[in-house]
Amino acid sequence: MKLFARSNDTDQYIVALDIGTEYTKALIAKLVDDELRVIGAGRARQEVGNMFGGAIADITGVVKNCEAALIKAEEQAGVQAKKVVIGIAGEFVKGITSTIRYKRPHPDRQLDEAEMQLIIDKVEERAAVKAQKQIAFETGNPEVEVKLVNAAIVSIHIDGYKVSNPIGFQGKDVAIQIYTAFAPMVHIGALERTASELDLELVAVAAEPFAVARAVLGNEENPTYTAILCDIGGGSTDIAVVNDGGVEGTRMFGVAGRSFTKTISNDLGIGYEAAEKLKLNIDDDKIRPNVRETINESIEKTLDVWISGVQLALGEFDAIDHLPNRFLLCGGGSSLNALVDRLETSNWYRELPFARRPTIKHIRPEDVVGIVDETGDVTDHTMITALGLLRVGYDTMETTTGTSETLRDKLDKILRI
Repeated sequence: MKLFARSNDTDQYIVALDIGTEYTKALIAKLVDDELRVIGAGRARQEVGNMFGGAIADITGVVKNCEAALIKAEEQAGVQAKKVVIGIAGEFVKGITSTIRYKRPHPDRQLDEAEMQLIIDKVEERAAVKAQKQIAFETGNPEVEVKLVNAAIVSIHIDGYKVSNPIGFQGKDVAIQIYTAFAPMVHIGALERTASELDLELVAVAAEPFAVARAVLGNEENPTYTAILCDIGGGSTDIAVVNDGGVEGTRMFGVAGRSFTKTISNDLGIGYEAAEKLKLNIDDDKIRPNVRETINESIEKTLDVWISGVQLALGEFDAIDHLPNRFLLCGGGSSLNALVDRLETSNWYRELPFARRPTIKHIRPEDVVGIVDETGDVTDHTMITALGLLRVGYDTMETTTGTSETLRDKLDKILRI
């Protein structure tokens, strides 16, 4: 049951819904000047069958848990926001960086918005075809429909010179890289239905690794920011590579927190909930030594598979001479000590183009730019994705006027990163 009336000043408030496999998290933020202030936070545990591979499997169950998380956030905030941004994850969300090069017919003319729009349309069209083919192959459904959920400029070069905003420049040869994220319409439709059932206005859907990148980049240009961002949830591991302030691409694979729990469950012959409890309390002295040994063996076995997934995902970034040496973790699945130890101590990185052993670190809420927590409940790396979703919501609200979006708005938004 809703406890508060909708705020009349809807442009000041935004809701972020991080619909995870294990938990749904809701944040309510108020926009004050150019800063987002979190004034309400809530979370609710998902049922085992609600999500599959990071995507919604039971809309009714997910809506129920989102409602529970929202009520907690609304009680704390004392207000209901109208606008919501929701994250999307899973193996069928494709983040692609595409490059297009072309020779301008009139190099002495200044590059204007219409020409820039033409370039962006060509890149997005090419990326959409590629994403559709990938998802069709993986799902076995050649008729699958995909939709663009996020886009950001990685780099622009005019006659070999890098520029941050091409409008007004002259030149003949233009090379532009754009990161685009696409998702199947069936997943987008489930999120739209969820927002509708919650009586919220869906202003943006964000690929979750893109949202994490927005969290750490913020609204200030940082052309030197370089890192690998790894969000480990319950159903999927989402990786974003940020190079010189631009999102080079994202990759996702379906080995994450639940994979460890399921292996423990199978190896010990116990239920999922009991296995999850043992995983979270592995250092408890009350656990018998032989049981702890089996748990550790199960975790190590799953870690082998997870590390292979990380290696395969990072190996696909073959356009980068060297991968970033900062490997930053977030998400509940990254709380597993054995996972962090494996990244820090093993030679998993040796076959990849790292200049040296990467440093491993969790992203902290204080690392997020332009968002301040006033609740005291946003305390660790498990809330980073939700904070990133707030940032995407801020981007969307700032660049959209009413229900229509001008060409200038679209260019400003896509050129933000």
